[in-house]
Amino acid sequence: MIDIQHVSKKYKLSKKKQKELQTKASSIYAVKDVSFTCQPGRVFSLLGPNGAGKTTLLRMISTILKPSSGQILVDGLNVENQAQAVRRKIGFLTGSTNLYDRLNPGEIVKYFADLHGMDKNTFLKRKEMLFDQLNIHDFQKKPISQLSTGMKQKVSIARTMIHDPSVVIFDEPTSGLDVITANSIIDLIKQCKADGKTIIFSSHIMSEVDLLCDDLAIINKGELLYNDSMENFRTLSSGNSLTESFIQTVNQAQTPA
Repeated sequence: MIDIQHVSKKYKLSKKKQKELQTKASSIYAVKDVSFTCQPGRVFSLLGPNGAGKTTLLRMISTILKPSSGQILVDGLNVENQAQAVRRKIGFLTGSTNLYDRLNPGEIVKYFADLHGMDKNTFLKRKEMLFDQLNIHDFQKKPISQLSTGMKQKVSIARTMIHDPSVVIFDEPTSGLDVITANSIIDLIKQCKADGKTIIFSSHIMSEVDLLCDDLAIINKGELLYNDSMENFRTLSSGNSLTESFIQTVNQAQTPA
């Protein structure tokens, strides 16, 4: 479970940044007073336009960034003063692979297993299962530099899931991928849900959100616009599609009263 209570992230602005943003303010909120809860066994989708604060939130949950205020608990652990324990529980998959070009998939996954302190037998069983599921065996000894984008993303999935995390964060995981690779990620998310994991899924591909989402939060300019079930969102929205309803929610928040 992930519990976020009144979380904000504030950045100081340099003179150059103030000029770029045409503001005299000395600081700016990337995230402002956001609260929501993600339950195990459900897919929680975090939506928002570019620059809304989604990635900042996900990075705070994963301990990459510290909140300026508020509290984030992951399975009851505080991301600020129990960061190392939180990292053991989290798998973080993005659309940007950033793998080591000189290593092969087996070496990459072993490296991350070692970081998590996995014993040899557990690692080998888990690796075999993931490589079977993702069809990595055929290229497991090739250097990352020789792999296609889709192959690299499969390796990223394996390194993300090797330690069997209870909380999985997907930040634009299918961006730029072919249909087959994207579908393997969709299947992984479904499996994580069936396994009772806590899942946050952020994507601009509304068909994927529509397919997977149980609960939904929409943020814009760092502020929470909606936080409830997808079922209630569909009931309350007047749009003919999820995309249309999302755009209406964002535009209504930006329209002066």
